[in-house]
Amino acid sequence: MKKKFSGNSRFEGLRIAITGANGSLGSSLVEVLKEKGAYVVGLTHDKKNKSSSSKNNPDEWILWSCGKEEDLSKSLLSIDILILNHGFNPKEKIDSNDINKAIEINSLSHWRLIEIFDNLSLCNNLNKFTPKEVWVNTSEAEIQIALSPVYEITKRLIGELVSLKKCDLLMEKRNSFIVKKLILGPFKSKLNPQGIMSPAFVARKIIQKAEKDNYLIIVSPNPITYFIMPSVELMRLLYSRLIKKIYSN
Repeated sequence: MKKKFSGNSRFEGLRIAITGANGSLGSSLVEVLKEKGAYVVGLTHDKKNKSSSSKNNPDEWILWSCGKEEDLSKSLLSIDILILNHGFNPKEKIDSNDINKAIEINSLSHWRLIEIFDNLSLCNNLNKFTPKEVWVNTSEAEIQIALSPVYEITKRLIGELVSLKKCDLLMEKRNSFIVKKLILGPFKSKLNPQGIMSPAFVARKIIQKAEKDNYLIIVSPNPITYFIMPSVELMRLLYSRLIKKIYSN
């Protein structure tokens, strides 16, 4: 029996939007967040999504497509937390079409949505609203092999961009926008049928860790990831500070 929400969750009453809400992890996150008392909005490319009655269906569906992120601006204005969870894995393929598609979906669309949401957070800050949060699923592929060269490259790209964003926010001491990075090990999904963790387990671990004020949310069976990822982030922060200092002189 799964425990029902009994209050005292930081997600209670929040409006949370999730891309990739149709996927294995997305639908599991929807279920857990609804249990926590959140109002969940599913951002989807699938026009067939209409029902919101199931426990792992969002309270509301909004259609969107990569390349048209600006169309979501009005909808995102009322969102407190945006979870970027959509992705494309071309596996062994390295032809131009798959490379372009992977860069667009895994990297560029994520970055555009982050920037749009950040701009909205500045508007909210002027009106003294609560900070907006964005969680970005970069996965372990950001720092190690995933048996898919193009997927790894595109995850590293968005991972480094998010790190730069975090560094910038820290140096500006700006609290109106909060960034969290999801570093996830292999879980079963359409992108990775060989995954060894269940999406339900991963989703519950993510939400459990996100209750705390953590930037890195790591869920992995690989203990090395818990050491490597924080080390990589520290080096990126030091590098960014060094570069800023050099160019400010």
